[in-house]
Amino acid sequence: MDALVLIGSFTALCLLGMPVAYALGLAAIAAALWMGIPLEAIALKTSDGMDDFPLLAIPFFILAGAIMGEGGMASRIIDLAKVFVGFIRGGLALVNIVASTMFGCISGSSVADTASIGSVMIPQMVKAGYPRLFAVNVTISGALQPLLIPPSHNMVIYSLAAGGSVSVAHLFMGGVIPGLLLGLSLMGLVLIYAYRNDLPKGERVPLRKALWIAVDSVWGLVTVVIIMGGILSGIFTPTESAAVACVWAFFVTMFIYRSYKWSELPHMIGRVVRTVGMVMIMIGFSVAFGYMMALMRIPALASEFFSTVASDKYTFLLYINLLLLFLGTFMDLAPMLLICTPVFLPVIAKFGIDPVHFGIIMIFNLGIGLLTPPVGPTLAVGCAIGKVSMEAVSRSIMLFYVPMLIVLGLVTYLPELTLWLPRVLLGR
Repeated sequence: MDALVLIGSFTALCLLGMPVAYALGLAAIAAALWMGIPLEAIALKTSDGMDDFPLLAIPFFILAGAIMGEGGMASRIIDLAKVFVGFIRGGLALVNIVASTMFGCISGSSVADTASIGSVMIPQMVKAGYPRLFAVNVTISGALQPLLIPPSHNMVIYSLAAGGSVSVAHLFMGGVIPGLLLGLSLMGLVLIYAYRNDLPKGERVPLRKALWIAVDSVWGLVTVVIIMGGILSGIFTPTESAAVACVWAFFVTMFIYRSYKWSELPHMIGRVVRTVGMVMIMIGFSVAFGYMMALMRIPALASEFFSTVASDKYTFLLYINLLLLFLGTFMDLAPMLLICTPVFLPVIAKFGIDPVHFGIIMIFNLGIGLLTPPVGPTLAVGCAIGKVSMEAVSRSIMLFYVPMLIVLGLVTYLPELTLWLPRVLLGR
């Protein structure tokens, strides 16, 4: 009955349209009142959940991505991508995916990637003769990559949900190959579609202009070197690298590119603060929610249940993928990580699954949910930019789910795709 109060009240509040963060908090309070637990315990757990040094990486990464995204980095990355693939048939669609890959190394956010790359690429693709729905589908599908390619702040959230037992640096490295594999699979699909539907070709960029574009964009791409180089060399922790990246992004945007007005800076900081505030509130309340789940032995019961229904880890991973694909259509990525991770960690330990490998599976799987109705924030942003209905995109995007699910299957059942790079670079 205790678990019914906790899970039931959370589900009811979500169905009533309450934001997930507040639904988590109120459900934890309702369960505490039912069980006679002092509300001070809930308040302390909420406070403790937000009082964690590694969490500082989240606001820093969000701020760095916002500065570079609004300061002209996205357009420069798009120009650089055109140098490499813009001249191929369907080149603008390929540019879209490659730009998402490069910008994902700065933003770490699917929604930010869609907004920054999509606002430039979707109008260009439509003007060049690409179908509008195809342009939106390419944009939002490519925007799945930043969730896997560092510095994905969802990896920081997963590490927190795992109680800090999983290294953020190992997660960062573990997502590189799956992220690149996803990008390549989407590019393969685009090439097939382009030749079958006779999509337009782009023009080759002259060598002198290409060199200028490369030099102009390299300032922003140094942000990637700061983040990854600092972590791999041991100079910075992920949190410290995020802070240094913010300073560098600010310097490049305001003093080198000089494409952002000082008067607009407070408004951007305000938007970042609102985003960070929502994320931190959700993290705090999710810790309180997880505390109540632990008191009710829900993780232990889940472990016993999956041990009963799954005879081996491969069957278990199949069940988990199907479950997460379903749940991801109804709830955003971050709260699902915060709720499900403490439940599944004891189970993966029993089956001998590496927590880094499992984290990448969860983030990849739930990231697909960002592209599915009825929630799908990335889907919603792409539809708004492309000026198309969510229903039309939901029908036409089915083809793009194929490479996503194929890569998800490879990542799930070939753990070396995730674990090889951390082992080589970080000695895991």
